Amino acid sequence: MNKKRIRFIINPISGTRGKEAIVKLIPEYIKPTDFDVEIVYTQRSGHAAELAHQATEEAVDIVVAVGGDGTVNEVARSLVHTPSALGIIPCGSGNGLARHLFIPINPVGALKILASCQIECLDYGRINEQSFFCTCGIGFDAFISQKFAEAGKRGLMTYVDNTLKGGLTYKPETYQISFDGEEETHEAFLIACANASQYGNNVYIAPAASMNDGLMDVTLLEPFNLLEAPQVVLQLLNRTIDKNPHAHTFQCRSLHIHRKEPGYVHFDGDPMQCGTDIDVRIIPRGINMVVKPKQQRPTSPLFSAFTDIHDKMMQEMAELRYDISQTNERIKRINTGLLNKLRI
Repeated sequence: MNKKRIRFIINPISGTRGKEAIVKLIPEYIKPTDFDVEIVYTQRSGHAAELAHQATEEAVDIVVAVGGDGTVNEVARSLVHTPSALGIIPCGSGNGLARHLFIPINPVGALKILASCQIECLDYGRINEQSFFCTCGIGFDAFISQKFAEAGKRGLMTYVDNTLKGGLTYKPETYQISFDGEEETHEAFLIACANASQYGNNVYIAPAASMNDGLMDVTLLEPFNLLEAPQVVLQLLNRTIDKNPHAHTFQCRSLHIHRKEPGYVHFDGDPMQCGTDIDVRIIPRGINMVVKPKQQRPTSPLFSAFTDIHDKMMQEMAELRYDISQTNERIKRINTGLLNKLRI
C-alpha cells in the first residue's frame, strides 16, 4: 500500500464523550510507515466542513470525521465528487452511518478499519439541495430531531425521552407525493427517505437499503394507535418495519413531497426549516468512504447485536486506559512536587 495522507477532523464538543483518548490511540493503529497523519480541531459550527474542503484542495487521501452525526455530515458534504475518502470514528448518540457501514463504535475498532484502507464509492442524497448520507425525512422524525436539537444535551436517553413525550402530542399530516410518474395522497406519521438502513442506535427504518444501488428506500408510515406503538418500536429494532400493516415501502431515484404548511424536515438527524415543497433525490456513487472489508462484516442481526456489545465494552476499556494513564501522570506530578519541596 502506498503511503497515504490522512487528516483527522476532531470536534472537541460534539458527541457524547471526550476525544483525548482517541488522539492517544491514533499513533498506535495508524502507523507512520503507512500514513502521514495530521490532526486538526474544529473551533465553531460549520468549521468541520471548511476544514474538509481545505483537505480536498490539498489532495488529502482520507479525511476522518471524529464526532457525532452532525460532524460526519459536515465533513462528508465537503468530500462529495472529490478523490478524498470519508473516514469515521463515531462519537455520537446515534451513529447511523457508521453502524450501516459496520464501523465499530469503539475507537480501537474504528481505527483498525481506517488502517485497512478499504475504500468504496457510494451513493448519497440531497433534500432541497442539502446533502445527506444516511437518512432524511419529514413528519414525526423531523419533529423529534427539532426537539432533540432544542434539548441542550445529547445521548440516547434524551432522544428516547423526546420520542416518548412527542409521540403523545404529535399530529400526522396529509402529504401529496410524486415519484416515477405516480402521484399519491397519504396521511402519514412520517415519510423517511433512506440511503442507509437506519436512523442510528440500530433503529432500522429501511432494513433493505443499500448505499451502492443508486436508489433510495422510502418508508411511509401511516398513523397508528397507542396500543400499536410497541409493535412499531419492536419492528424498527428487529428490521421488520417494512412488514408493518401501516408501512408503505418503495424505491425510487427521486421524490417530490407537497404539504399544506411549511415546517421542519431532517437530514441525518439535523432539523431544517423548509417550505411546502420538498424534493429528495439520490446521487449515485458520489462519495468515497472507508468501509469495513466485506469478509469482516457480520452476517446476521444476532451477530450484529453481540458485535455492538463488544464494541461498547472495547470503548469503555479504551476510555478506562486513558483515565488510568491520566491518573498516573497526575500522581507523578504530585510526587515530583513533593520531592522538590523536601529538597528545599
